[in-house]
Amino acid sequence: MNIFKKIYCRVLQSVLKLAIPLLPYREPVLLDDYAELVKELLSSECKSVLLVTDKTIKGLGLTDALVSQLEEKGVKVAIFDETVANPTTDNVAKALGLYHAFDCKALIGFGGGSAIDCAKAVGARVACPKKSLMKMKGILKVRRKLPPLCAIPTTAGTGSETTIASVITDSVSRHKYAINDFPLIPKYAILDANLTLGLPQFVTATTGMDALTHAVEAYIGKSTTKQTRQQSTMAIKLIFENLLTAYNDGSNLKARQSMLYASYLAGLAFTKSYVGYVHAVAHSLGGKYNLPHGEANAICLPVVLKKYGRSIYKKLYKIATQIGLCSPATSREVASKIFIESIEILNKKMSIRDKIPEIKGRDIPELAATAEKEANPLYPVPKLFTAKELEKIYSEVSDGQ
Repeated sequence: MNIFKKIYCRVLQSVLKLAIPLLPYREPVLLDDYAELVKELLSSECKSVLLVTDKTIKGLGLTDALVSQLEEKGVKVAIFDETVANPTTDNVAKALGLYHAFDCKALIGFGGGSAIDCAKAVGARVACPKKSLMKMKGILKVRRKLPPLCAIPTTAGTGSETTIASVITDSVSRHKYAINDFPLIPKYAILDANLTLGLPQFVTATTGMDALTHAVEAYIGKSTTKQTRQQSTMAIKLIFENLLTAYNDGSNLKARQSMLYASYLAGLAFTKSYVGYVHAVAHSLGGKYNLPHGEANAICLPVVLKKYGRSIYKKLYKIATQIGLCSPATSREVASKIFIESIEILNKKMSIRDKIPEIKGRDIPELAATAEKEANPLYPVPKLFTAKELEKIYSEVSDGQ
């Protein structure tokens, strides 16, 4: 990488790290149940809400209890159930129209990260009616208070209930981008493991690996704090202890609740400490081929960690020893390899593939350029990569076509 660009990246990242204590980070208020949410909405004189979800969640009846409690207390509920994986600008536009048609005053994102991200984007458009989503792309482009937003995750992975980000895909260009601003952090969140009991094994596996990626990238980056390192370590430990159990026994409520909390902790950590090249690569793959984000992260995580090499030996050693994968007497290099191999073994046990045949060789330069533009200069990665270096990652995870 050009030395001047490298200096620019590191200086900006250092400034952002120094600014962490000064920025208005906050955590959502964790509510115990729907009754508490109804109470909060009524206390703010909210008589109509938009519930953003998807057809599967609604079809399974998971939203029925919440809708019933809201309507029993006189709160009208408009339901937008057309959210897709990797939510699109069209999704947001339709949901926004419904929000205004029913004169809604609050939002509920009910589902996986896609539904919550879609609800956040609707809130951003309500707050900034004259701005398109593309004009809010990047950092601190919203800058206005959103309507009250409650996030109710039905997967344990994205941590979207804690974050400043909403990731949206342009319906025409398929370009996937993030909107990052503090008003996007939900005001409330409900972590109910019962909502995750019916998750298919594939969703359990890939969303769990999404949470693991959040925690690992937050820990190994250069913008960590004592708090985010503690949150990341706890999240990683919980995931290694519970993800395979939740995958093999989907009815294990304890494992499901632990995974929800791990996802929440990982979300808190990466909101402050950011992610890295794994996410940049995964976002480009999701935008281009509509790959599930968690699956793309799971496949790319061990590959990118290996590419970082010695730059992360010390931090992976700390993680591996703290969660009990090896003893403190183990060398840093060996501990790092043990940790990465443990990720690969976890992927294999959950039947997550290690190659992405959807990747076409002719697309790789464009994908790498997209990932490089997303990551540099914002993401405080342990080692800076150029687009050319990122191309090697795509080639390694493709099947060589």
